[in-house]
Amino acid sequence: MAAGAGGPTDPPAEVLREAATIFGLLASEQRLHIVWALSQGESDVSGLAERVGGALPAVSQHLTKLKLAGLVGSRREGRRQIYYVDDADVVAVMRMMIGQLAVRSGEIGTATGRTGTSPY
Repeated sequence: MAAGAGGPTDPPAEVLREAATIFGLLASEQRLHIVWALSQGESDVSGLAERVGGALPAVSQHLTKLKLAGLVGSRREGRRQIYYVDDADVVAVMRMMIGQLAVRSGEIGTATGRTGTSPY
C-alpha cells in the first residue's frame, strides 16, 4: 500500500509476489548459473549441462521451470532444442548483483588487477 502524501510508496502486492517468484527461481545456484550462461549466448541442454556441471535431466528440469516463468525461451533447430534468455531485465539485475558481489569480495582486483569496477 502507498504511504501518506509525500511519503515513500510501496509496489503493489502483485508486483512483490512476481518479484519474489523470480528471486525464488534464481535462488538456486544451478538455475542462476544457467541463466548466466544463457545471457552470454544460446545453448542446447547438453551444452548447458556441461557448462554448469549438472546432470542432463536436472538441467532440463531447471530449464522447464525457467521457461514456465518466462525467463528462458526455446526454439527447435532440427532435433535440438535451443534455449535463450527471454527477459533482458532480469539479466540486467543479475549482472549488476553478481558484479557488485564480485567487487565486494575482491574478485575483480585479484582476477583482473583492477579494483572497484565489474567486468560483468
